Amino acid sequence: MSDARSVQHPSPAASASADPRPADPLPWPSLVVLGAAAFLMVTAEMLPTALLPQLAAGLGVDAPRVGLLVSLWAGVVVVASFPLVRLVARRDRRTVVAAALVLLAASSGLSAAAPDYGWMVGARLVGALAVGLLWATINAHTADIVPDSRLAPAVAVVLGGATLGTVLGTSGASLVGVATSWRVPFGVLGGLALVAAVLVRAVVVAAPHPAAARPAAAPRGPAARPDGARRPRVVTDPMLVVTALVALVLVGHYGAFTYITRLTERPAAALPGGTATLLLVFGTASALGIAAAGRYGTRTSAALLLSSLATAGAVLALTLVDAHPVVGVTVVVLWGAVSGALPALAQTLILRLAGPGRRTLAGALIPVLFNLGVAAGAGLASAVVAGGGIGALPVVSAAVIGVAVLGQALTAGGRRAAVSGAPGARPPRSGPRSRPRPPRPSSPRG
Repeated sequence: MSDARSVQHPSPAASASADPRPADPLPWPSLVVLGAAAFLMVTAEMLPTALLPQLAAGLGVDAPRVGLLVSLWAGVVVVASFPLVRLVARRDRRTVVAAALVLLAASSGLSAAAPDYGWMVGARLVGALAVGLLWATINAHTADIVPDSRLAPAVAVVLGGATLGTVLGTSGASLVGVATSWRVPFGVLGGLALVAAVLVRAVVVAAPHPAAARPAAAPRGPAARPDGARRPRVVTDPMLVVTALVALVLVGHYGAFTYITRLTERPAAALPGGTATLLLVFGTASALGIAAAGRYGTRTSAALLLSSLATAGAVLALTLVDAHPVVGVTVVVLWGAVSGALPALAQTLILRLAGPGRRTLAGALIPVLFNLGVAAGAGLASAVVAGGGIGALPVVSAAVIGVAVLGQALTAGGRRAAVSGAPGARPPRSGPRSRPRPPRPSSPRG
């Protein structure tokens, strides 16, 4: 009994040196399954791009109308995410993810059987509804099944699946479509989505605090947060401020990325495989950036600022890619790595700022504003190229990112205070250097 008591009541020094929180293991099976779902989501979204010539010929439409299938998808995600999340806010998130994957499977099956373009549009709209719900729910559930100190690597694992969807999913679908028919990739995707739905129910762990799954709507007026603090005004809410600034970074980044093939024509020409190889290099560097983002733990705010600043520098360096092929490829690698870290770092920080009480809201907010950033970036790039030529695009895009970097730097203090006071944040900040003060020994008063 004395041994048992000594285990249950370790000394303060032993507790400080053997704190298990930083070493909390990640729920790898759950994260891998959620990452696989992210892989399927991104692959489904980009399938028309990967199969553009085959779809155009098979459906009897031109290439711009096939491209519209991707734009419509993004628009539905933006419009429908919040209402759908509110509708299922009190449901078990694993059930929501599994049901959305079944809906994605149905969309893929309908797409594979599409006899004409109108049918394909309807099938894609169903898939976009499923993916809008999937993104929001997976984001929130990932944050609920890991401690705050392990949120960064957990988000990196799940977003790694999304990156693989961009790098491998679309290229694999293109190869299959060329070798067989454009219908086959859609059918395969539908089958994989059904398998993923079963795995979600069988493998993914439930959230340890189900009460955290609350409606996405914020209460009216200055309502109290779960930790007793008053909710900040919308214009100063750190979570919303960070989301808006990250969306601005994405406007600049995706503005340049929209024309990456034109900006990097000369260095791509020096590589075996040309542009396809350079895009693969960019995607691989992005995956490495996501892996690096997972190592920052609770230092997410500073890492996001550094990544945004480096992205601005890399985009501006696109003005130098024609100097030499080695310079061009190096710039693309650096751009891929630093911009690849951005989504993981941003998503981690937004979920930490939300706290358990607003994770459903944050989960829906992330894909909505990110998609808006992407769409605005493409529009900005088109306007810049039309007015000033392709050479003006890197400078304008870098300037837009620079404005967001300045905003991040000016609001860093508010973010640190909000994160330290977020419910469930670990480790708690108890002093200016975030070190817990040892208890003072009691002494009799004389």
